[in-house]
Amino acid sequence: MSLRARLRRLLLDCRAVAAVEFGLALPLMTAVALTGAELTNFVTTKMRISQLALHVADNAARIGTGTVLANKQITEAQINDLLTGAGLQAGRLNVYGHGRVILSSIEPVANPNPTNRYRIRWQRCRGSKTWPSSHGKAGDTNLTGVTVKGQTATAPDDGALMFVEVAYDYQPLIARIFIPQDRISAVAAMTVRDQRDYGGGTNGIYNNENVVPSTC
Repeated sequence: MSLRARLRRLLLDCRAVAAVEFGLALPLMTAVALTGAELTNFVTTKMRISQLALHVADNAARIGTGTVLANKQITEAQINDLLTGAGLQAGRLNVYGHGRVILSSIEPVANPNPTNRYRIRWQRCRGSKTWPSSHGKAGDTNLTGVTVKGQTATAPDDGALMFVEVAYDYQPLIARIFIPQDRISAVAAMTVRDQRDYGGGTNGIYNNENVVPSTC
């Protein structure tokens, strides 16, 4: 058989067409599937970090011991338990191994507060990630509040705002190439629910148990 005849026969041969087409499409299909899986995991992780920040702020606004006749006192042990609980809530994300949680107490500089200025009375942190607060550090004063994406949160007179920042280095299922960014951050704020003792202890925090504070 001549070469021309062989080529003509090859062009007319329809056997294994589906297998060839599948082989050609497989790389694209695999890339789409892997991208979908990675993006789904990224969105889920981002949602969990956001919920974590909200729960830390909510719990920080509730902690304290006392009676109905006295202002609640918060302790270093309670803050440590709060942060430990956040780590347990994060579970396999290992938020303290790959991220950092910063809890700040935003309070008026005076009561009443006619100048509408605020300060960070204290700040507590946990996590191996090197990531300073984007909104100030303990001891900062003359703040107008905490501004996030154009919205400003402030503390009420004779009260405080528990402000939480979480930064986390995303741990990919497959590869970081499939996601838009590798750092996830979230913030949340809650106003303290009850009357709290802001002047006792060290900057409003007691340490009767002599535990090691989660300082920043």
